[in-house]
This record gives sequence, C-alpha cells and structure tokens, in this order.
Amino acid sequence: MRWFILILALTLNAIANILIKSGMMRPDVQGGLLETLKAKWLSIPVISGLLCFGLALAAYSITLKNMPLSIAYPIMTTGGLLIIGLVSYFYFKETITLIQMLGFLFLTVGIWLVSK
Repeated sequence: MRWFILILALTLNAIANILIKSGMMRPDVQGGLLETLKAKWLSIPVISGLLCFGLALAAYSITLKNMPLSIAYPIMTTGGLLIIGLVSYFYFKETITLIQMLGFLFLTVGIWLVSK
C-alpha cells in the first residue's frame, strides 16, 4: 500500500506541474500584465494544478510516515521527472535531446537500485 501511495503522490505532483504549465500557456488577455496573470492564475488548469499539489502533499506525507525518506524522495522526484519528460515531449512538443534521454535512462536505473 505504501508504494501505491508514493506512486499516487508522484503522479499527482507531475499532473499538477503539467496543469499549471498548460494554464500559463493560455494566450494573454487584453489589458496589462496584472489582467493577464489574473486570467491565467484563476484558470481551471492552474486551480486544478494547485489542488493536485495539495493532494500530492497529503499522499507524500502519508508515504513519509511509512517509508524512509532516503527511498521515498529519490523515487518521488525522479518518477515525476520521467512523467513530465514524456508529457513535455508528446503533449507540449518540447525537444528532448539524446543526452536528456540518456539521463532519463540512468535515472530509471537509479530508481530501480534505490528501491531494492
């Protein structure tokens, strides 16, 4: 069960980042900087992202009660990075270099080693 909650926490954290990125990519509104930021910050994706951050924090807190920090934290951060890397490439059409792909491979091996 503790692994499920950790995976839930890292997935919610990654989703939160993705939602906030998509909300902030919305076109600027007419007016000034304040109006643009207000329109973006109060958008459904950004508010949903903040909610996901809160849920991720709750799930991660439960995880830390039942799992060593030295295992949970590397898995949380690296797992989220891998999810965000994939979404960035396929959804946001960001470029992923060969060096980054190698890094993702090493991180995956690192997660496996840390979890053993």
